[in-house]
Amino acid sequence: MKYFIIAGEQSGDLHGSNLIRGFKVSDPDAEIVCWGGDLMEQAGGTLLMHYRRLAFMGFVAIVLNIRSIARNMTLCKKQIIEHKPDVVILIDYPGFNLRIAGFAKMTGIRVFYYISPKIWAWNESRIKKIKRYVDRMFIIFPFEVDFYRKHNVEVEYFGNPLVDEIARKKPDFAERSDMKISPGMDERPVIALLAGSRSHEIKHVLPQMIKIVRYFPEYQFILAGVKNIPGSLYMKIIGDSPVRLVTDKTYEILHLADAALVTSGTATLETALAGTPQVVCYKGDFFSMLIAWMVVKVKWISLVNLIMGYEVIKELVQYDLTEENLKKELGAIVRGGAKREKMLNDYELLKNKLGPAGASLRIASEMVSSLKKSDNNY
Repeated sequence: MKYFIIAGEQSGDLHGSNLIRGFKVSDPDAEIVCWGGDLMEQAGGTLLMHYRRLAFMGFVAIVLNIRSIARNMTLCKKQIIEHKPDVVILIDYPGFNLRIAGFAKMTGIRVFYYISPKIWAWNESRIKKIKRYVDRMFIIFPFEVDFYRKHNVEVEYFGNPLVDEIARKKPDFAERSDMKISPGMDERPVIALLAGSRSHEIKHVLPQMIKIVRYFPEYQFILAGVKNIPGSLYMKIIGDSPVRLVTDKTYEILHLADAALVTSGTATLETALAGTPQVVCYKGDFFSMLIAWMVVKVKWISLVNLIMGYEVIKELVQYDLTEENLKKELGAIVRGGAKREKMLNDYELLKNKLGPAGASLRIASEMVSSLKKSDNNY
């Protein structure tokens, strides 16, 4: 069968790559074209557009790039018509993907949505488009089952693909005492900094993280860079602070670290699954945050707290992201800190709740089975 997969950001590229590997097992003759990134291409997809050209996040960024977004939309529709896929698979990225869902449905192509838009957090009205345009929704968080069933959308939880990714990477890691992921590292324990995968996040959050380095001289700080962000942006913010930049080794850094400061997003769940105590940090431009305060309906912004239904990790958002609060909360989760053991115990409960590895293969297999059943009904 022929698959057209669309992921508009880094986390979608990761999940898309694991899904492609699942298709290679469940449908060895699969023809896969995609909008995504390097990981999806390495997994065997033919890359038509890189997510770097799509990642406009925040109200201001979207307004400033509205023409580029419109051009990308037109191009994507054209490519769908040219490739004539059996199914279009959309990965999160709802502002773009729900429009594509409507187009694909109108042209008679089946639509699967993999990784739900966060409509349970805001813009719940999007459920109408999902019911109208999406043939099957594949969720990755257990709490989403009740949300969708409340809206009469049948979904089934097959597991979370990040569990797969951690399981796939972990055997490659050495013992912490033996790991040296960057030349010049000393024997001090490590604190990881995960400042996000988008430049506007990094510009707002990383300067706040850097401020607390001087309070923890017994630790060495490693910043987990992402390869779609130029090193010059990181170094401009780091300045002469004793922070080491290591790019494209996030899981290795988390495995090595005693604690982490993490920008809200998929990284909070990755950090928890890696077993690293964390503080969640988030700050944005005034207008984007104002809009978020007006429309976001959930109590927490981190996936860990949302999945567990209570505060496992401290979230420092916007005006709470201060030097004093960061110092206090990081001190509480390093070795000997008052909150560390409780957080690690909650991480184990989280892992049990998410279920075992193998979600990507199970989901790919279910997609293939669903498509074959649909073909047999024609």
